[in-house]
Amino acid sequence: MLDPESETLKSILLTEGICDEGQILEAEEEYKRTGKPLSEILIDFQMIQEDELLQLIATFLGTDLVDLTKVEVEKRVVDMLDSQSVRMYGVLPLSFDNDTLTIASRNPLNYHIADEIHFILSKDVRVVVAKEAQVDAAIEKYYPVETETMHDMLQNMEVDVAEKEFKDTEESATELESMANETPIVKLVDVIMYQAIKAKASDIHFEPFEKDFKIRYRVDGALYEMAPPSKNLAVPIISRIKIMSGLNISERRLPQDGRIQIKIAGRPVDLRVSCLPTANGESVVLRVLDRSVVNLDLDVLGIGQDVLKDIRRIIHLPNGIFVVTGPTGSGKTTTLYSSLKEINSIEDKLLTAEDPVEYDLEGIIQLPIHESIGMTFGRALRAFLRQDPDVIMIGEIRDLDTAQMAIQASLTGHFVFSTLHTNDAPGTVTRLIDMGVEPFLITSSLVGVLGQRLIRKVCENCKTSFDPTDDDLKLLNITREEVGSNKFYYGKGCSVCNETGYKGRKALTELLMVTNPIRHLIMQRCPTQVLKEKARELGMRTVREDGVRSILNGETTMEEVLKYTTA
Repeated sequence: MLDPESETLKSILLTEGICDEGQILEAEEEYKRTGKPLSEILIDFQMIQEDELLQLIATFLGTDLVDLTKVEVEKRVVDMLDSQSVRMYGVLPLSFDNDTLTIASRNPLNYHIADEIHFILSKDVRVVVAKEAQVDAAIEKYYPVETETMHDMLQNMEVDVAEKEFKDTEESATELESMANETPIVKLVDVIMYQAIKAKASDIHFEPFEKDFKIRYRVDGALYEMAPPSKNLAVPIISRIKIMSGLNISERRLPQDGRIQIKIAGRPVDLRVSCLPTANGESVVLRVLDRSVVNLDLDVLGIGQDVLKDIRRIIHLPNGIFVVTGPTGSGKTTTLYSSLKEINSIEDKLLTAEDPVEYDLEGIIQLPIHESIGMTFGRALRAFLRQDPDVIMIGEIRDLDTAQMAIQASLTGHFVFSTLHTNDAPGTVTRLIDMGVEPFLITSSLVGVLGQRLIRKVCENCKTSFDPTDDDLKLLNITREEVGSNKFYYGKGCSVCNETGYKGRKALTELLMVTNPIRHLIMQRCPTQVLKEKARELGMRTVREDGVRSILNGETTMEEVLKYTTA
């Protein structure tokens, strides 16, 4: 389903005869697949030029199309909106006449933005249309993000709360809520979320220690620290997050989970909230689920073409179990979602059981797991089998009951996707046997296991080649003959990659195909190492070997491969 702004745009295009139903349907499919804005997809597919599209929107709204490169905004107008509001709503104030503020918006079809700015300023608001890139550039010009500004904001807030302390009593709940809803706290939390999401962070961590309160965010697997607030701000900031996610702010002794749905620059972002009581206060982690960052497409995961070909063959089988394994944060769910999107069609019914549901997939029925009320993976599977599905995804095989139900589903004509926490693909077989699953059931149901790790890619803007030493080659267990004319690379660090030398991530994989020779070893209950060696004989490339391939292709560094893989 399209968002309201895209639905409006679709209606405009059909009414004006710019696109026909078939073209719109094609664009909608791409929207569902990638999460890209519909306007961007229409331009990419060359259904309409950007200038033509913007003029069409301006005419529909009865407003003007403005070239921001020819506009100079007065300081008095710039000062009417603060930096946080401008960035949160994705707007730029242009002029103020006759009690009406004229703004350029990144998303002019979102009527709520004008309403909210009208509410903030108590002024009439007129929206004009401009190129999104020009709006972004103008915001950076007139509202530059300065570390000093954040620092000053924190200092001012620390003065306000320095004398306030909060006790773990129910009586403090009203005072907590009052403090959490104060404008400085609200603005600070908004800024923290905006900066982290702009940096394409996957997680935001709020961590109280004995003398410090740290805020860190994870980008491409690495944690970066923000300007640290005073320890006194920990309680109101965390209370603000709990209010936003609908959690009980007076309960600080038990773990809690919640969800925040916000819009950053007009783009919807989902945040999963986890609160954990610690010796020094509540530790909170926000997991950022932003579809514009995650592309649910098998082709963009960085998986080798030979492995990708085998995965596609497996996921189109009529029945069986396909398991993706790896540590937490290794991209297992993204791989499964991408696989489900690829096979999703009107002819098949797909059901998923997840803890939690991370992304809404069009045309797929998704069930959230709630173990506290007895809705376990095993119980969900039993219910699924009465729903006449063709494909089932079970978020994780955690116990014998779930494993047996997954096997039963596969043996009765269903294809089952799932994940498991093991160190490598062959270890999945050993883990299932340890759970109590009989080997003959594994051989008759398991069709493939994909072991996976995520590593950072070297920044294309600052990557620099070097010749590896003999010690480097020894660490990777390869010879100079295998290296040949290929170069090794590292990232020097630049503004594009925030001086880290890395930009983006890719998957390293190993695919265990359950063929007859592997089935024979499973029936004999052979250890993981024996299964691994046999799989390599049959052509399996291990995660380490896939990492070496990525180094030789210039995609990553040897440090990343050595850090996240074992020989």
